[in-house]
Amino acid sequence: MEYRNLRVALLGGGSVGAQVARLLLEQGPELANRVGATLELVGIAVRDVNAERTVDLPRELFTTNAEELILGADIVIELMGGIEPARSYILLAVSSGADVVTANKALLALHGPELFAAANQVGAQINYEAAVAGAIPIVRPLRESLAGDQVKRILGIVNGTTNFILDRMDTEGSSLKDALAEATALGYAEADPTADIGGFDAAQKAAILASLAFHTTVPLASVYREGITQVTPAQIESARKAGYVVKLLAICERVTDENGVDGVSARVYPAMVPRSHPLASVHGANNAVFVEAESAGSLMFYGAGAGGVETASAVLGDVVSIARRHVAGGPGVAASSYAELPVFDIGRVTTRYAVTLEVTDEPGVLATIASVFSKRKVSLALVEQSMTPAVMATKSRAARSATATLVIGTHDATEAALAATVQDLATNSVVSEVASVLRVEGV
Repeated sequence: MEYRNLRVALLGGGSVGAQVARLLLEQGPELANRVGATLELVGIAVRDVNAERTVDLPRELFTTNAEELILGADIVIELMGGIEPARSYILLAVSSGADVVTANKALLALHGPELFAAANQVGAQINYEAAVAGAIPIVRPLRESLAGDQVKRILGIVNGTTNFILDRMDTEGSSLKDALAEATALGYAEADPTADIGGFDAAQKAAILASLAFHTTVPLASVYREGITQVTPAQIESARKAGYVVKLLAICERVTDENGVDGVSARVYPAMVPRSHPLASVHGANNAVFVEAESAGSLMFYGAGAGGVETASAVLGDVVSIARRHVAGGPGVAASSYAELPVFDIGRVTTRYAVTLEVTDEPGVLATIASVFSKRKVSLALVEQSMTPAVMATKSRAARSATATLVIGTHDATEAALAATVQDLATNSVVSEVASVLRVEGV
């Protein structure tokens, strides 16, 4: 069978780009049968055509003239990363009538509305499955499979580096420093791991997921972010003892505040998750996205969140989808932001806390502590005295006899009330130290 020809331009020849190019060349006939058109890789734009590649590719495909390559393409795959020139190249592609596939989470989180508006104006399409969770299909399920449902909440482990680190701290008893060193040696962490352990990478993905799930523009600046740099072995051990595991979660939620106003929350922070929850069993550098929908109920998408070949799979899925649209005709699927719900700050969100306190070991302390919570209208779910080996090791004999360790779990309350309670505790005369504060999710 003779097919029409679709010209594909690739921007970026790194670990993912090289694998995409290899698969396009090796699987050309198979992809043509799936699409109904030949996918011709017409070039790969790179900074240095002589640089070493992870895959042996025809040298004649490489060029430094990205603009010329874009203007001659039907489909442009952007795998360069960064903001510029990637943003300008995508705008050039859609303005010239090409569709775009990208894995650029930072660019979408910062400039997604601008790029989607440009594509919608000319009937082009931008697909970005690989930008959120690597090989895991989550964008298309949210955009298409659940289009007739209402998504209520998303809990995501969307950064493999931090999941690897926290998993090692939980299963091996490693310190954060040692677990990070192991992640770096295995290639999971970059030389500068700030984007991962600081929660920046997960926040970008949370902005994308929340915008998609709730049909609302969620700016990256509106995503509350905490990384894992302050997570300690003592917290991990305390969580384990209580039946929880600590995970860095990207949480996207449709919420109603105390005044009955509907809105959206997007936030990233380390949280305690019950070991009975499906996310608790996500080990190593894997990712998982747990979706709660009105009608479909609870769904979980699990798999590799990174890797050249794995991410290339998601990229090619987007390419096939776009190519089929070219064959069938018609405009691209427009980005949906019709709801435009307000994005709530963290203080208006309802959650739970687990607070560990070092308190004076004397009568009446529990009543004093309870009154602090009561003042802020925060209800206590659990109060227990705990003395873990990690805590014991940091105390002298005199200090152990003079103080006690209290672990306090709260019922649901607003973040503003909980944060104010913790501030009150820190200045209370019976509290020696607020040793640990972790949120509790998935209960």
